[in-house]
Amino acid sequence: MLSSHEFRSSVQNKMIYSYNDKKIHIETSGEGEPVLLLHGWGCTHEIFAALQQQLSCKYKVYNFDFPGFGTSEEPDHVWGTEEYTRMVESFVSDNNIENPSLVGHSFGGRISIIYASRNKVNRLVLTDAAGIKPKRSFSYYRKVYTFKALKWICNTFLPKKTAQAIIEKRRKGAGSSDYNNASPMMRAILSKVVNEDLTPLLPKIKAPTLLFWGNLDTATPLSDAKTMERLIPDAGLVIAHGTGHFSFLENAGLFNAVMKNFFKLG
Repeated sequence: MLSSHEFRSSVQNKMIYSYNDKKIHIETSGEGEPVLLLHGWGCTHEIFAALQQQLSCKYKVYNFDFPGFGTSEEPDHVWGTEEYTRMVESFVSDNNIENPSLVGHSFGGRISIIYASRNKVNRLVLTDAAGIKPKRSFSYYRKVYTFKALKWICNTFLPKKTAQAIIEKRRKGAGSSDYNNASPMMRAILSKVVNEDLTPLLPKIKAPTLLFWGNLDTATPLSDAKTMERLIPDAGLVIAHGTGHFSFLENAGLFNAVMKNFFKLG
């Protein structure tokens, strides 16, 4: 039986890391300085498959399925970004990894920001990363509090099954695809992390930082990247024009060229 922070590897370069009795799947490849690949919400390690292959020629790459994604087990209570970051920190410590480079997309960018703000990092890549709290309109808050009021009324005055049916129907019509596609536990986690503002941590990042962004990104708009570029002491921004929230996939040619230069792949 695996202990709290144990891992085992297989010949297929698959690693199962046990953290607080939850099994976390990590793909590993290559040899050399360590690089951690941290995916976004609703994704798995597979979204970084091409980047992992590219970096493995020179680096030891660890490509995560975060708890609750892919084949990794869900947390048993509502985690925030802090808990996900502590898991990564524990993995790094337990495996004697020093001064890793990090690549984070979207939600993985949140974890990368916290990690890099308080740990030594060689390089940091944030692509369409979350972490800047969005400015909400009045209509957004009206929708949120209307839904909360509906839930209270249904749960207070209606039979349980009827209340659940009404709430679920309203949720499917109003919630984001990420929210609707998630399990109850992961919905609660998403609700917690989506409003976390990491802006105060940005000046604490000392690592050279590359920001790769789609100018058409509506989930984490280009203005977020410009804020990060301004507040992170050593940061540069590359804009992939004509791309959205998955700019590193939508313009893979540009992204690969930028990674080749940033990671000195020759």
